Amino acid sequence: MPRSALGAEAEIVAALERHGFVWDGPLVRQSQRTPLYEAALADLAARGLIYECACVRRELESTPALDGERVYPGTCRNGVPRSLAHRTQRSLRVKVAEELVSFADRLQGPQRQNLARDVGDFVLKRADGWFAYQLAVVVDDADQAVTSVVRGADLLASTPRQIFLQRALGSATPSYLHVPIAVDRNGHKLSKQTDAPALTGDPVAALLAAWRFLEQSPPLATPRTPAEFWAHAAQAWRVQQLPRVSAKPVV
Repeated sequence: MPRSALGAEAEIVAALERHGFVWDGPLVRQSQRTPLYEAALADLAARGLIYECACVRRELESTPALDGERVYPGTCRNGVPRSLAHRTQRSLRVKVAEELVSFADRLQGPQRQNLARDVGDFVLKRADGWFAYQLAVVVDDADQAVTSVVRGADLLASTPRQIFLQRALGSATPSYLHVPIAVDRNGHKLSKQTDAPALTGDPVAALLAAWRFLEQSPPLATPRTPAEFWAHAAQAWRVQQLPRVSAKPVV
């Protein structure tokens, strides 16, 4: 998305390399994958699952919220109301079914969500033309044959939406593991928005700090390089030792 600062991509890639992360193919950018996202939308539209929506965010502020997200009341589900017809910029929403979506998270356990009640029809393409995360991640995972997803617990509530899309698009559902997110003493997620410090120091120290945060068994001897750390991590990683919480303070 255009909010990225100039040079941020190169800095992120360099930080990953400095900490010993490797990938098994060329870097893939969502900005270059528009045809794949459009094809998925066309597939859903051909089955009558997509509709235009002229609502704006401020109009949904009074609706119920799930984990900070507003439940869409279906204002445009049967056509854009005459009172909103003058708005030419419109998002595209997918129609959800009145059914439970269930899955077993490898750490958080059984999960289920009634999309119609708890989320409502959700956006797949925004009014400004950008594809929504929910669609992009499902298409990307399917295209790259992803079988296991490990990510922060702040995304746990969005997983049923992705499973719904996977089923609608005929894609396989990967296994999910949602680990605790790091928060500060005030409960705010560590990020650039909350002025979290950048990774500028010793990469081995940073990796060990993350390892301790996840309550994994420490190496007998302090690794000298990221490669030595990852050799230990590959052998010592235990899902059952992870803290089963959605957020955990960094102290």
